Amino acid sequence: MKKFDLNIEKILEDWEMRHAIREIIANALDEQLLTKTDDVVIAKNGNYWVIRDFGRGLKYSHLTQNENQEKLSSINVIGKFGIGLKDALATFDRRGAIVSAKSKHGQISIEKSPKQGFQDINTLHAIIEDPIDAHFVGTEFELKGVADDEIDAAKKLFLKFSGEEVIETTRQGQVVKRNGKHGNIYINGVKVSEEENFLFSYNITRLSASIKKALNRERSNVGRSAYTDSVKKILLSSKEKEIAETLAEDLTNYSMGTTHDELAWIDVQEHSVKILNQTGKYLFITPSEAMQHPDIIDDARTSGHKIITIPENLKDKIQGETDLSGNPIIDIGQFVENYNDSFEFNFVDPEKLSNKERAVYQFTPKILDLFGKVPNKVKEIKISSTMRKDFYDGAETLGCWDQETSSIVLARKTLRSLSEYSGTLIHELIHAKTGDGDVTRAFENSLTEMIGDLCNRILQ
Repeated sequence: MKKFDLNIEKILEDWEMRHAIREIIANALDEQLLTKTDDVVIAKNGNYWVIRDFGRGLKYSHLTQNENQEKLSSINVIGKFGIGLKDALATFDRRGAIVSAKSKHGQISIEKSPKQGFQDINTLHAIIEDPIDAHFVGTEFELKGVADDEIDAAKKLFLKFSGEEVIETTRQGQVVKRNGKHGNIYINGVKVSEEENFLFSYNITRLSASIKKALNRERSNVGRSAYTDSVKKILLSSKEKEIAETLAEDLTNYSMGTTHDELAWIDVQEHSVKILNQTGKYLFITPSEAMQHPDIIDDARTSGHKIITIPENLKDKIQGETDLSGNPIIDIGQFVENYNDSFEFNFVDPEKLSNKERAVYQFTPKILDLFGKVPNKVKEIKISSTMRKDFYDGAETLGCWDQETSSIVLARKTLRSLSEYSGTLIHELIHAKTGDGDVTRAFENSLTEMIGDLCNRILQ
């Protein structure tokens, strides 16, 4: 038997039993990860608890390390400092638990003994004894005097045992479905903080400089400023529809001020829109657009679009943008553009017009003469029984200048009277000539000028 002074200078007074148990579990999980061995066992055996891994086995030399170089060079391991085990042993002693560990390298227990050379000072020592079984696989800790609820509380400090479900794994970390009233922040699977108003929990696996600086022996009180950027990077790396839909649903509460904290980040809002847009039929509108354009929204619902309400500043960000697959994001402007692009006219052969309609249609050459020089770009004047909707002003479209076919298309209903037909034809000729859109100052000026020319020709 040998005695090994643990030389613990600072006792972690705030640690409960669960924190010491957490360190034993963390070391076991790290060993499982590093050696790719069987799952860790946490089980009750009579009046004591057993925590066992199936790795290389604990050595007394592990109690001397300030930093574990193997862990420092490995990603996703939990422990980094190599002193958590000593802190755990000190906590077990202070809290009245009896702890022992065995491996093929030996048996370790703890007791208070005089410090070498200073018989009046008692310090915590590890008692090192020869192994009972030289072929024992892994390390097994026995914990006596530990309540069952402390084991449960310790396990809940790990994502692995929390009952929370991982939704997506990214290069930065994992988005986790929240299981309870608050979100949890994990670093490499160990809980370091709680967030009351987070929509998800997060497991950060790529540690930034700020996180490394904020991590401490206690693994607690890691402030939001240390992990905010990491959480944002995880969300901005996500591509799962479930995550985007959850964010979008929460986004509808923006106007009431009841969204979760992740939705305060405009780039996260934008990213969720880009995910949704590529996964289904969605129309993104602002509250004011919902009031101004009910016909567009009704038509979008009828065509199978799900309506997602977004704030005004987000609309400015996504306007004209594409989703993660390179497709245009569907806001109101894009929806109308898509509708126009997909619309098919039902052209009517002039020979199949009724006598009354032909009587009006025959004036087409004279109307063109009155107009003056017809733009060269106008190749045809067509009649259609179907016309595109004008979503914005709610009126039925009577005519349009169709650039793709270089045609002026007039609604068949305009042939009900010469005035309606001629007025619509001249209106569209001006569009073709100028390229100006409706309700613009340039178009109004061109229309006024055309009316003056017509009057001049007729009156003189």
